[in-house]
Amino acid sequence: MHKPVASHFTHPAVVRLALLVDHDPDTRRMYAEYLAFGAWSVDQASDGREALAKAIAGRPDVIVTESRLPGISGFDLCSILKQDPATRSIPIVMVTADAFAADLQHGLTAGADAILVKPCLPETLAGEIQRLLTRPSELRARAFRPANRAGEHAAASEVLQDQTPKNHRVALSRAHQRHDTTTPPVVPPALICPKCDQPLVYVRSHVGGVSARNAEQWDYFECPHGCGTFQYRERTRKLRRVQ
Repeated sequence: MHKPVASHFTHPAVVRLALLVDHDPDTRRMYAEYLAFGAWSVDQASDGREALAKAIAGRPDVIVTESRLPGISGFDLCSILKQDPATRSIPIVMVTADAFAADLQHGLTAGADAILVKPCLPETLAGEIQRLLTRPSELRARAFRPANRAGEHAAASEVLQDQTPKNHRVALSRAHQRHDTTTPPVVPPALICPKCDQPLVYVRSHVGGVSARNAEQWDYFECPHGCGTFQYRERTRKLRRVQ
């Protein structure tokens, strides 16, 4: 069991309520036990519909949700809650296994106030919750605007990427231009389909990453024999099937 780091918690006179939303009961239990040490009261939901009902009825102080949920996805849950005046002020932390730039931007656009990438330690989550709850009021007010104002929301939020085993927190630079292109900085390699051993056809690249200094490139290929779409990450030189 993970025991809390004292600096992550303040013990308020009124016990705060956290709503943990994840289809995996072990993940919920891990986070719930850790937050309980910090004098948090914890409610849980295993799917998006249950989470929506509990968020509206219970008005928790913070919501922690997975992105992939049965019923209503974590993205849709964020969007619905941020567009409702009764719940839009509740900070939402999204914990996701989807670490691609498009997925992280989707979370921000949907209304997440912060995104953590799995595997996410409980102490990392607790520290991020504490950060959100102690932000200056003007930043909280800006982040709580309706999620359909995606540009303003992205400017007020941070993407948290998992770059070390300890979930090092990295702010996504707004100045960095992230885009799709067919003429990327690094020439895509010639690759072979891992399914049928035939040459893959290059389609496009996505140039993203944390900042211009720490830019990343993902190249997308298709198999002409119908094996699917593949993604190649230049930094790690790993190929994986995405469709």
